[in-house]
Amino acid sequence: MSMSVDGFIAGPNEGPGNGLGDGGMRLHEWMFGEGDVDLESIRRSGGANGQIVDEFMSTGATVAGRATFELAGGWGGDHHDGAPIFIYSRREPGIDISQWPLVTYVSDVETAITEAKRAAGDKNVLVHGAAVTQLALAAGLLDEMELHVVPVLFGQGRRLFDGLEPKQIELDCTRVLEGENGVTHMHYRVRR
Repeated sequence: MSMSVDGFIAGPNEGPGNGLGDGGMRLHEWMFGEGDVDLESIRRSGGANGQIVDEFMSTGATVAGRATFELAGGWGGDHHDGAPIFIYSRREPGIDISQWPLVTYVSDVETAITEAKRAAGDKNVLVHGAAVTQLALAAGLLDEMELHVVPVLFGQGRRLFDGLEPKQIELDCTRVLEGENGVTHMHYRVRR
């Protein structure tokens, strides 16, 4: 998950047509630069950013919340490489998914994570969005986190960790990589 130093994963005023909020694309410039970039080129480019992109593009399934998924236009029905997508939502889809066989809506986060792990086999599952991340952490379903910290302060928007239970969740830092374009990639294992 890309985030600002002050913990925001989206800027203010996120919504349809402005999925990452005002200025939110800044959080992904480490990967996309100023415009769209071919992720396969980044994967093959070497360096820390290439390694990180290769890792998340090698996951076997994706779990996201409805808002994250729908604000991203459903990733056109394929987040990456034909991996199944499980969307946590207690409501019916807000966008037409009838032509997207990889997308499944489920009504609880535990089912979403369980089904994604089953679909991924021995590959990792990619989790997108603040709400799903918080729920998965609270339920003990999240094993690892990778934060891509971008050297910018937003001051407002959507924070990744707002709404967590008032208890400490211990993490073990397993890797820190200084990426290109100013990003720091930090990988954590969630302690049980």
